[in-house]
Amino acid sequence: MAEPSPGARLPLEYVLPIRRADRAGEPGLLRYLAWLAERVDVTVVDGSDPVLFDALGARLPAGVRHLRPTVGGLNGKARGAMTGIRAARHEVVVIADDDVRYGERSLAAVVEQMDDADFVRLQNVYTAHPWYVRWDTARMLVGRAFGGDFGGTVALRRSALERAGGYSTDVLFENLELERTVRFAGGRVIVARDVLVPRVPPTFRHFLRQRVRQAYDDFAQPGRLAVELTLLPVVVVAVLARAWRIVWVLALGAVAIAESGRRMGRTRTAVSAAMPLWAPAWAAERAVAVWIALVQRARGGVGYAGSRIYSAGTPVRLLRARLSPRGVNP
Repeated sequence: MAEPSPGARLPLEYVLPIRRADRAGEPGLLRYLAWLAERVDVTVVDGSDPVLFDALGARLPAGVRHLRPTVGGLNGKARGAMTGIRAARHEVVVIADDDVRYGERSLAAVVEQMDDADFVRLQNVYTAHPWYVRWDTARMLVGRAFGGDFGGTVALRRSALERAGGYSTDVLFENLELERTVRFAGGRVIVARDVLVPRVPPTFRHFLRQRVRQAYDDFAQPGRLAVELTLLPVVVVAVLARAWRIVWVLALGAVAIAESGRRMGRTRTAVSAAMPLWAPAWAAERAVAVWIALVQRARGGVGYAGSRIYSAGTPVRLLRARLSPRGVNP
């Protein structure tokens, strides 16, 4: 793909759904939005309290649209995304978290991918690697080995979602819900393994908050959930029986899976060969976190941005029934 001309505007809407508790990271975000606004139309959908909303609005670069969420639902990010999609001025819409940092080439690559798709799942790579980010990178590599990681940004055709009547804003795993909605409504979905979009590392505190929430997402993927729920009992039994070979096989298997994810697409050149070695640590974490998530589900759901969400995603059978070609609203 040819390098795009610097400053050339692209025909897409960039939607940033945010809800801030403070102004941490604001200078870097504002610099990035100023850069973006020279290249694409940008809409920030801000669910922050009035003081923080006004403070950001006063500093946003010229040309960046600043909206309140107008769609209801339990998931604030999904509410912001759906608001931005409905207000988009272009057919192609990119949705991104506030820690995502596109460049010239990755923006152009999205437009190119959307020529043949209704939904594109992009892949992220971190811009720095403190120890806990290496841990989380192992999780991302395992995800890539099983069909592609779910990161902080996706792209879609607005009309494809409109035909489906929108997507649920009451589920936790909003990216999967959005992807499935477009697919079951007849849209073409692409996992763009070669489009790696940089992402700023989270704080350690944010990393800790994500551990159980990410495990809870797997209630939307029952097969994966079943495998993860077996890990802790198998390891406990193996340790009690002093069957260390089983523990070693599981650890080496995790490394092998992560390495296979690293070798897919352009990931091999972008991610260090040492990153898969963190996969056993992540697998041990998930083996515990998924049981904590199970307890939370029994108690009514997981806490998320001031609300409690029970459903990780709409069951596939219900989405298929609602969104089959005959059932989609014209």
